[in-house]
Amino acid sequence: MLVTQEHVDLDTPTGAMRTFVFTPVGGGTYPGVILFSEIFQMTTPIARIATNIAAEGYIVTVCDIYHEFEAPGAALSYEQSGVDRGNFLKTEKTLIGYDDDARACIKYLKGLDNCTGKIGSCGVCIGGHLSFRCAMNPDISAAVCFYATDIHKRSLGKGMNDDSLDRFGDLSGEMLMIWGKEDPHVPQEGRDLIYKQLLADGVDFTWHEFHAQHAFMRDGAPRHDPALAKICYQLMFEMFQRKLIN
Repeated sequence: MLVTQEHVDLDTPTGAMRTFVFTPVGGGTYPGVILFSEIFQMTTPIARIATNIAAEGYIVTVCDIYHEFEAPGAALSYEQSGVDRGNFLKTEKTLIGYDDDARACIKYLKGLDNCTGKIGSCGVCIGGHLSFRCAMNPDISAAVCFYATDIHKRSLGKGMNDDSLDRFGDLSGEMLMIWGKEDPHVPQEGRDLIYKQLLADGVDFTWHEFHAQHAFMRDGAPRHDPALAKICYQLMFEMFQRKLIN
């Protein structure tokens, strides 16, 4: 499918949030997918991920995760300055701010005439964690988390004391958890902690660990693994097809 891109500014308790919307060209209705970015916000690689998802027949939103601090639509650099800024803002923003943003995206998608009302989420890096938290909303039928950071450390948001590990029981949809074994941000002991908690809380989930480094989904990056990324897309689309379309 061909895909169009536009943007809207959604209301949140902390101000307007620039949100990019990727929509398949043509009539009909489509499920929605909320894509959460890395700490760099809407970059060209993130736009390509969103386009790839939308081309499969989904309306995709990508919001500015740091809209309280950056100009609308601003992308942070992949250079060290952008890494430092993104990591700083990650713990400047409040946890409730992240959750409010997710709810704003859900509300927007459910209000679209061309959205079926079935919604999934996905995300990479911090976005993987945000997708995980987004799935705590009952409107999310399926969620994909690519190498989700900070869940095992409880370090998302201002105060670095998030409650994600305590809320696995709030996950009502199906979860797809994907990790790189060589990812220093989520070591083996961190992955083991998350896996055991998912089992203990009876979450419906699928778990994949690959020989890959952090950010292996980001095309153009030194750690990008195109063959593995293709496999991961297939895993994601299989779940979205079952949970959001069939």
